[in-house]
Amino acid sequence: MNVTTLTVATSNVMNLAAPNRVFYPNQDPYSAAQYQRKVEWLGQRLAAVNADVVAVQEVWDESALKAAVHASAMRYSTVIAPSAEQNGQLQGSPAVGLVTRLDVLATHSLRDLPVHAQVDIPDMGLVTQFARPPLVAKLRMKHGLVFTVITAHLKSKRPKYLIDDQGKHLEDRDDPAVTARATLRSLLLRASEATGLRSTIAQLLANTHEPLVLMGDFNDSPHSVTTQLMAATGEVAYNRRARDTALYNVWEVQSESALKRDVSYSHIYQGWPELLDHILVSEEFVPTSRFSVGDVRRVDAFNDHLHEGRHRHTSDHGIVRALFRVQLPD
Repeated sequence: MNVTTLTVATSNVMNLAAPNRVFYPNQDPYSAAQYQRKVEWLGQRLAAVNADVVAVQEVWDESALKAAVHASAMRYSTVIAPSAEQNGQLQGSPAVGLVTRLDVLATHSLRDLPVHAQVDIPDMGLVTQFARPPLVAKLRMKHGLVFTVITAHLKSKRPKYLIDDQGKHLEDRDDPAVTARATLRSLLLRASEATGLRSTIAQLLANTHEPLVLMGDFNDSPHSVTTQLMAATGEVAYNRRARDTALYNVWEVQSESALKRDVSYSHIYQGWPELLDHILVSEEFVPTSRFSVGDVRRVDAFNDHLHEGRHRHTSDHGIVRALFRVQLPD
């Protein structure tokens, strides 16, 4: 069997912004020196990962992402963050982006939530849009395989306290009841976004055998309700036809059993390791599927820097990378 390889990775780059650009009211912008250090650090990580496709999150300026790719000295033909600030206008949330050396056939951002995914958030009202629009890209490998990549960044578990337009607190953050209500808002927002993504995934996979890869910072564990909502893998046990639109975690379907880890993590919160950054694949990258065009050979987490202290130029997330083995046509 003739095969080739495909390497994909996901990286939360943690507030990648241009120098002197205010991204949060309570944080100082980067100086020119801090900015240069950050793009050089990220460039080194991109070079080390050396993936064909990199899904990135927390990009405030597309120009900063391009600077980091330039610093990597890697040859990438496409570097985009479509929803990032472009004209000096401030926005409330950073964007997701894509870096790839593969041919890009089409891209679009998901801005509006489907009606059935819209939720009335306590004290906020009906939420009708993704806070950070997921990016959908159709890519083509050199030998002709076409597949879809979705880059996503879901709402964090951090309590969603109410603030005014100037960032001033409107609630008593020392009140446990207020914190519980703010945490409920975050959960509902994340669930709403996961539901919206599940709808898109199902539509893209229904009645086709074109592979799909969902990557990003899901801000929850592999077996959480929101992650499983997007994957819908649990439905396969009761309905074999559900395989057509289900997604599988690369850690669980990698073919080299000797390389599987009992503990994998991409983030550390108050001393506890968590796996928040995920790569999910459709059945076309699962070897047991009769529609398989390849398999997940191995998965790695680049997370050593998480133990080196917190610095503005680094990220508080590790990079997760998956190596696929793809069958070449006869």
